[in-house]
Amino acid sequence: MSELVTGEAVALELRPARLPSRALAVLLDLVAAMAVYVAVTIVLVTSTASLDEAAQTALSIATFVLVLVGAPIAVETLSHGRSLGKMACGLRVVRDDGGPIRFRHALVRGLIGVIEILMTFGVVACIASFVSARGRRLGDVFAGTLVVRERVPVARTGFVPPPPPWLAGRFSGLDLSAVPDGLWLAVRQYLTRMQQLDPQVGWSMAERLASDLAECTGAPVPQGVPPAAYLAAVVQERQARESRRAFGSGSASSPDPAGEGPPTVYGAPGAYGPPAADVPPVVAPGAASESSGGRRPVEVPEVEEVPEGDRPGTGFVPPA
Repeated sequence: MSELVTGEAVALELRPARLPSRALAVLLDLVAAMAVYVAVTIVLVTSTASLDEAAQTALSIATFVLVLVGAPIAVETLSHGRSLGKMACGLRVVRDDGGPIRFRHALVRGLIGVIEILMTFGVVACIASFVSARGRRLGDVFAGTLVVRERVPVARTGFVPPPPPWLAGRFSGLDLSAVPDGLWLAVRQYLTRMQQLDPQVGWSMAERLASDLAECTGAPVPQGVPPAAYLAAVVQERQARESRRAFGSGSASSPDPAGEGPPTVYGAPGAYGPPAADVPPVVAPGAASESSGGRRPVEVPEVEEVPEGDRPGTGFVPPA
């Protein structure tokens, strides 16, 4: 991987293209360019047979320059660094800061490429690529460009390897409340990528992370436990606690496990509000409630009927 720094001071990790893939891309570009050059030459020879020898020579030189020099420059400029061969090999030409190339970059690369690729049959370009740390030829050095790989094999990430079976449940009593989120993230990133690290570098990194984790938990790393296995076991314990907290069965609103309790009727009193046990029922006068459970019913007082003649006048006469 090559670290490029953009104009905004952002570090980009790109994988430079090496000599075999670049040579194959150049070979494909040359085959395509030569096929076009031969086709255009045949058309020009048949159409300019009546011209003199000097004019035919000038046309052939112009065709060579346009097809073998101008066409690659135009293709790289319009496609932002992807010629036919580079597209087939998954390569792209970028600037030193990781940005797309412009016409001046493609022009410098194309003009110097005539010397180091066409005139020397690629010998100068191969030597320059071997000497350069990032595989750049002279055209890339003078133009300030770099050929990188676009199709990078995706590594398997995001999978935390399980700890050894003899460590299962050993850290169930560990206090993990003081461990910061940044340390958990660093431990998880290490566990997902430890197979890609150098053994010595991975071991020292695991020791440092295990020491920081033990300092936060207040319990030292057990003797004889590798640091990577300790980290994996603690991460598994944390995941198990989060799973129990999220999907635990001990809930106050869960139904009766024996299934003997009465079902909850949505919309009934007490379903969403306080229980209806304290609300006394309203019964008719003299009626006894058998289901009141010993509570005194609220009696509605009787209204004494007044004779029609003794009723006071209201001032309104009913219609006839």
